[in-house]
Amino acid sequence: MPIQIADPNDPQVADYVSLTDVALRRRAEPERGLYIAESEKVIRRALGAGHQPRSYLMAQRWLTELADVVEAAERSGVPVFVGEHDVIEQLTGFHLHRGALASMQRPQLPSVESLVAEARGGRIAIFEDIVDHTNLGAGFRAAAALGVDAVLITPRCADPLYRRSIRVSMGTVFQVPWTRLAHWPDDLQLLRHAGFRTAALALSDDSITLDELARRDHESLALILGTEGHGLHPATLAQVDDVVRIPMGGNVDSLNVAAAAAVAFYATRRHPA
Repeated sequence: MPIQIADPNDPQVADYVSLTDVALRRRAEPERGLYIAESEKVIRRALGAGHQPRSYLMAQRWLTELADVVEAAERSGVPVFVGEHDVIEQLTGFHLHRGALASMQRPQLPSVESLVAEARGGRIAIFEDIVDHTNLGAGFRAAAALGVDAVLITPRCADPLYRRSIRVSMGTVFQVPWTRLAHWPDDLQLLRHAGFRTAALALSDDSITLDELARRDHESLALILGTEGHGLHPATLAQVDDVVRIPMGGNVDSLNVAAAAAVAFYATRRHPA
């Protein structure tokens, strides 16, 4: 049976305390081994990817909307907490207009080597030091939609499983295999040894156009996109095979990193044989 929560200080729902982005950064979710999935669509995508729930928190009406999820939780002994909107808002720190939350156990990330091996013959996206969770989530959504086989993120990149990243990605962060690199940019050698052509999106005098890169149609291609403010690090640019620019007009020299990622992924997508 669902467990009614009337007190926002109830220790049973400690996973859901202060879910604002600032609070989550201070709390360091990964150290607690959890992430928060928000909304019916995101929860279902997380479950579909095989992720294990710790508990659910929802308003009363979502017991009907998520009846199958609630029934599965009851069969497996996963608690389902139900509360009034004002109690949930006091607990989480924001208005839950999407109706339902799930505290999910973080899955173990695959090794870089296994992910690269599985993506051979396809497309890999590498996000370097992207700190904005919205941009990272949008980048994952573009990767899922446009045929990217795997995503690698650098050691200082934001967490794809932060609530905002997951929400902006519409849960597609669960669809694209990803893991975090440990030795950046030296890990570029691993990609090269696996047969990947490495191409960095950056403004450079010796860059080629994205159209030229697309015409070359490399069998295995890794596209690297940099942080919002300063772009890719010089050490990264020194190790890649190609520096690539997106031709633009209107006196605009660059795009938001998520927009640039979508353009690059579309232009270099593999076409069916």
